Amino acid sequence: MSSSTVDDRWDDGLIARRVAERADGGPLPEGEQAAEEDNLPPLGGKYGGALRYRLDALHELVGLSRTRLETETLAEAGRVLDEAAARQRLSARHTVVAIAGATGSGKSTLFNALAGVPVSETGLRRPTTSAPIALSWSEGSAGLLDRLAVPGRLRRRPLAGGAADEDLQGLVLIDLPDHDSAVTAHRDQVDRVLALVDAVIWVVDPEKYADALLHERYLRPLAGHAEVTFVVLNQIDRLSGEAADLVLDDLRRLLDEDGMALGEHGEPGATVLAVSALTGEGVGELRELLGRFVQERTAPARRLSADVDAAAARLRPVYVSDGPTGLGERAREDFAARLAVAVGATAAGEAAERVWRRNAIRACGTPWLRLYRWYERIREHGSATDPRLHAPAEEELTARQRVEQAVRTVAEDASRGLPAPWAQAVREAAARGAEGLPEALDELALTMGDPVARPPRPAWWPAAVLAQVLMTLLQLFGALWLVGQIIGVVEPGLLPPVLIMIGGIVGGPLVEWACAAAVKGPARRYGQDAERKLREAAAACGRARVLDPISAELMRYREVRDQYVTVSGTRLGARVTRLGGGARWGGARRGARMR
Repeated sequence: MSSSTVDDRWDDGLIARRVAERADGGPLPEGEQAAEEDNLPPLGGKYGGALRYRLDALHELVGLSRTRLETETLAEAGRVLDEAAARQRLSARHTVVAIAGATGSGKSTLFNALAGVPVSETGLRRPTTSAPIALSWSEGSAGLLDRLAVPGRLRRRPLAGGAADEDLQGLVLIDLPDHDSAVTAHRDQVDRVLALVDAVIWVVDPEKYADALLHERYLRPLAGHAEVTFVVLNQIDRLSGEAADLVLDDLRRLLDEDGMALGEHGEPGATVLAVSALTGEGVGELRELLGRFVQERTAPARRLSADVDAAAARLRPVYVSDGPTGLGERAREDFAARLAVAVGATAAGEAAERVWRRNAIRACGTPWLRLYRWYERIREHGSATDPRLHAPAEEELTARQRVEQAVRTVAEDASRGLPAPWAQAVREAAARGAEGLPEALDELALTMGDPVARPPRPAWWPAAVLAQVLMTLLQLFGALWLVGQIIGVVEPGLLPPVLIMIGGIVGGPLVEWACAAAVKGPARRYGQDAERKLREAAAACGRARVLDPISAELMRYREVRDQYVTVSGTRLGARVTRLGGGARWGGARRGARMR
């Protein structure tokens, strides 16, 4: 999907969102009408920079992979794209932050302390919070709260708090049920809302900060969302100063073991601090940090970028190969060589060479030898056929097996190192191409004709035949001369006719030997040419039926791999740098840590 398509689809929701808000509360608030003048992002906003390209690439990746990967494999990527579209249609000037924690951690007390008014119910009865409660510091958050399914009766506004509240303009704070609640519906609500909010404040207490459920179910899986995570150690009023520092250090150690980066030394990461919601200690610092975080207005993009990271990490096994991939030239040559053996190219070339030499020697041989060979052919006529035309069933089966083995070998070479789905796609493409390949090779051999049946006749053959005829005539002339002497027709003289006969008898084999020596080179070239043509034809047939489909699958894999590289960041396996303001936020929080 192109960027323009993404923007058009997401911008359509801007008008719908404004119409819905007019229906809820009349005309748009002044803050929204003046957004353009104040240089604030309008409702819906637009994802920019690297995140926009990563979302486009993720959409392309999902589209290109639907026919190769199971729906379950792409489900998380599809959810991220849906959430990106839904969040972009809503207010970009609001930051939704959830407060989550275990039973008795004091998260509702902290929620009320940040609100400046008792909003969420607190007490000894457990669970105290049974449904998400929302606290909005500014208008225009109705769409976001509708998305979170927060009922209208549980939406609140804080008391006016002067400059501190001005810094929190745009904050939407959500008090969640206990994540360890005995009520399954409460836990389901926590999981649902945590998947939709822009940031989360995890509230822990000195007793449960190392709880395995918290770390294994939430903090460890969400370690990649460190930049939109606050971890608050509440109830430090129950600890001495030294004990609070020890607990806080141990909490940082556990977070580090979870793989969650901490926002220290100017690096982006999670904020860790200690507060007492009951006494107010540290609450002012938390409000200040939240104010800076909200005013940066980058939390939605950071959260979405972390979601893309998580989706890319899950997809890594199906897109990242174990090593170099592709079909090398050597594998292609081996495949062509195996097909040449299966189609009998070498044997055909050797047979063509033998037949060419035999025909040349036969044409240039002595008449007596040719007469003898003619007699042999007459005697054997009809009793034998060309074994090349009717190969035994065992040989045909062997040729078919050789073709199948060649296809399996090249498929394994091409799929080696590929992720399992793409390796399977390559093997299936090769198997489809191999159907009918043996028959196609047989038809190809028939179409090309039999080079043995039509060997060429060199230009020097008539001269050789004429020389052989001359040698034969010498033999006949010498023989007749001798006969004439015997019967008294010719004057006696033994030596001349004998010499003439010997010249003819010796000259005939010499001419035949010279011809045999002369045809070696041309015969070899003729055989090699026949073999080459058959090899090339077999290779072309194999390339069209097997190698081209394999190459198409490999090209498709390279295309999706390139898209995956864009989705996962600048390089595979690397942690993707977050968008705008990450370093500044980390630097601001470093000084705010409790020491």
